[in-house]
Amino acid sequence: MSSSREPVNIRKALPSDFGKIVEIESLSFKRPYPPELIFSLLHLHSDMFYVALMGREIVGYVVGAKRCDGSGHVISIAVRPEWRRRGIGAKLMEVLLNAFKERGLKRAVLEVAISNEEAINFYKRLGFKVVTLLKGYYSWGEDAYFMVKEI
Repeated sequence: MSSSREPVNIRKALPSDFGKIVEIESLSFKRPYPPELIFSLLHLHSDMFYVALMGREIVGYVVGAKRCDGSGHVISIAVRPEWRRRGIGAKLMEVLLNAFKERGLKRAVLEVAISNEEAINFYKRLGFKVVTLLKGYYSWGEDAYFMVKEI
């Protein structure tokens, strides 16, 4: 593990990062995205798929997409558990939000499980606001908050 004093480096994800991204996903969520979905995201949204590196270790990722309504959709973000609370997620979001802005998008949107208080608080600190409740949003029946940030 690298020193926590090193700056985090963010770069676009490469196909060769796939295994590490899947690993971070599985460490981060009770119901992780299946590898096939991550593979699709990596190829379909490579222009807005970023990884965070500490030294040469991939410690986090974020992926977004332009929606047809002109907003940027934060599809997923995750940081390895042992690297959380060090500003890595905020840096990943900053890069993604800048990518949205460069494409002329005026707002960022995302969905988050209502039980994921840590993520909800993280998004609120970044300026996202809960706009509505999406009943039964997830396949297992859990509700989600739809959150928006003007950019």
